[in-house]
Amino acid sequence: MFAHIAIEFFVAGGPIMWPILGTFMVAIAVVGERILWWARLGRNRDPLRLQDVLAAAEQGDFRRASSLAQGSEDPVVHTIWHGLNHVNSSLQGALQVAAGVELQKAGRFQSTLDTLVTLAPLLGLLGTVTGIMGAFTAIGGDELAIGKVTGGIGEALIATACGLGIAILCLIPFNLFNAKVAKLQFDLETAATNIDVMVSAAKQKKINGGSVSVSETTTLLRQ
Repeated sequence: MFAHIAIEFFVAGGPIMWPILGTFMVAIAVVGERILWWARLGRNRDPLRLQDVLAAAEQGDFRRASSLAQGSEDPVVHTIWHGLNHVNSSLQGALQVAAGVELQKAGRFQSTLDTLVTLAPLLGLLGTVTGIMGAFTAIGGDELAIGKVTGGIGEALIATACGLGIAILCLIPFNLFNAKVAKLQFDLETAATNIDVMVSAAKQKKINGGSVSVSETTTLLRQ
């Protein structure tokens, strides 16, 4: 019963409903994939390990910090590990590259959602125009003109409603995902800055002749 009503509703919307349906399917796929990705990321976040890594780095024990960070699926902890184990670039460069990779993963399909938010109402507007055009074309044609006019207006309203509905469906998660990306970026930048400051302080301590633990030697020599 519901399927029959949905098919009648779809057909009444006119030919423009096909691209609107395609837009809807893409929106469902993208939003669903992003929800699953962020849920998995939430399970991978490990604030306790991050705290231990930063504590070890603050004490100048960078080898232990690297060991604690190794194998973590937390993007922030993994970025720190990548920075502490860089070989062919500077510490800052390694941290930036690792953070950039994590942010690229987090921002995947954001441009697609942004496009859908704009495209769906435009398709609905196009359906409105074609429906109204059909309604005015039918005026004065024959005794069934009234039915054709109302059908054209119905087509216009259905297309508009569907386009706006898809835009709303995309807009809410789009803003939510943007906020999550911004939060992750802040966490990555904060951790990278802390590590950079701690390593710089350890290097300065070494230059000034202070005691430096053997465990940090490997990392410091890479600077």
